[in-house]
Amino acid sequence: MAGKESFTNTRLPIIGGITAATVASLCCVGPFVLLSLGISGAWIGNLTVLEPYRPVFIMLVMLLLGWAGWQVYRPVDTCEPGTVCAVPQTRKRRQMVFWIAAIVALVLVTSTYWIPLFA
Repeated sequence: MAGKESFTNTRLPIIGGITAATVASLCCVGPFVLLSLGISGAWIGNLTVLEPYRPVFIMLVMLLLGWAGWQVYRPVDTCEPGTVCAVPQTRKRRQMVFWIAAIVALVLVTSTYWIPLFA
């Protein structure tokens, strides 16, 4: 049971970080995706309703990914023997997933700066 608890504790901040990054970028990525698909209209201008909360979501992304990084890079001797975090192959896989999630979050959070280059 301890292995499952450790797995949930590591997966939760990564999933939360990606979700928060997605919500933080909705004000810019949403209209860009719709326009790229050929969907347009005056109502697309109303999709910026989450813009005032963007800094809050970015802080949430940073906190959750920081927590996830601490979970996957903490020393092995802090793990209980026989738990998932003590297995080297699992640690490597989790570290790889962490960096993929961090890169995806970075792309989403910085989307307001690079999306105008393509529009």
